[in-house]
Amino acid sequence: MRPVCLLVPLCLGVGVMAGKYSREVNEPKPSGSDGQPVEFRIAKLNQVWEKAKRMQLSPVRQAELHSDLKIQEKDELLWKKMKVEGLDENGEKEAQLRRNFNVILAKYGMDGKRDTRPLESNSLKDHDNKEGDIFDDPRLDKLWNKAKNSGKFSDEELLNLKRELQHHKDKIHEYNILMDTVSRTEEIHKNVISPLEGDAKEHVLQQKHTELKDKMRGLNQGFERLRKISHEGFSDDSEFREPRVIDLWESAKRSNLSREELDSLKEELHHFETKVEKHSHYQEQLELSHQKLRHVATLGDKEHIKRTQEKYDSLAEKTRDMGYKMKKHMQDLSNKISRQGLQHNEL
Repeated sequence: MRPVCLLVPLCLGVGVMAGKYSREVNEPKPSGSDGQPVEFRIAKLNQVWEKAKRMQLSPVRQAELHSDLKIQEKDELLWKKMKVEGLDENGEKEAQLRRNFNVILAKYGMDGKRDTRPLESNSLKDHDNKEGDIFDDPRLDKLWNKAKNSGKFSDEELLNLKRELQHHKDKIHEYNILMDTVSRTEEIHKNVISPLEGDAKEHVLQQKHTELKDKMRGLNQGFERLRKISHEGFSDDSEFREPRVIDLWESAKRSNLSREELDSLKEELHHFETKVEKHSHYQEQLELSHQKLRHVATLGDKEHIKRTQEKYDSLAEKTRDMGYKMKKHMQDLSNKISRQGLQHNEL
């Protein structure tokens, strides 16, 4: 079972609000050493992007990769500023960035390992799934089949439940990738010679094990919530519909936020949910636009192909930019809830 993971990027301060996302995305594209424009300001990210364009990724998946690389670029540039100012002496943030980059490679099948996951595993394809076992996970399939046959759910509620189950499957894959990354890092650190360097890296590894334990606890709590829903149905006081927003809200309710902070966060999450839904709509339109482009290409009308290609390219860029802003906003919300953002406002 290899569900899709979600990135856990370098923590940023929580003061970055929605107005800054547009500014970050609208920065002019950088140029390479030959003066030609490139997609990213970091060479290894451009190499990944160029390789991805040669792979048979769906338009939505390619747009997701671009957003993830944009997050990685922003975090690496912030880390370089940290390093200049002497703020990452123990190398903790550098190790986190390296791990995040490895997660991206694993997520999109670019880490050199064979990936048996279906190429099309995003929620846009939910309606094409066959009856029966659709999650490749006996526990999730059992919950789904029980709910589907119970008669307690409307068609809309079943769709929402299916999205939540898929999201849980994705989180399991995220956990597995992080666990694999930590295991490989431990193997490398066994060969460390310097005791001082070894102590510093041991501290980082202990933090990663704590992170894994927290994620496993979250997975267990999330599954129990899904189990309860599949048996009893959705409650009338459900605050949100989007799985990622529900996750944030459930985490917030388990945190030490005050009632006033929770009320403020709830309002912000409603705004964020609108942003997530808008992004999902753009992803659907991008998929449809790609299908139209493929159809037009078979007709051989060059002018028609050119116009359709231009519309598709414009929509793909909007979808990538919207995905980046959404993931950046989610990053800030996660930091606000966990209170684990960087302690320095210089970033």
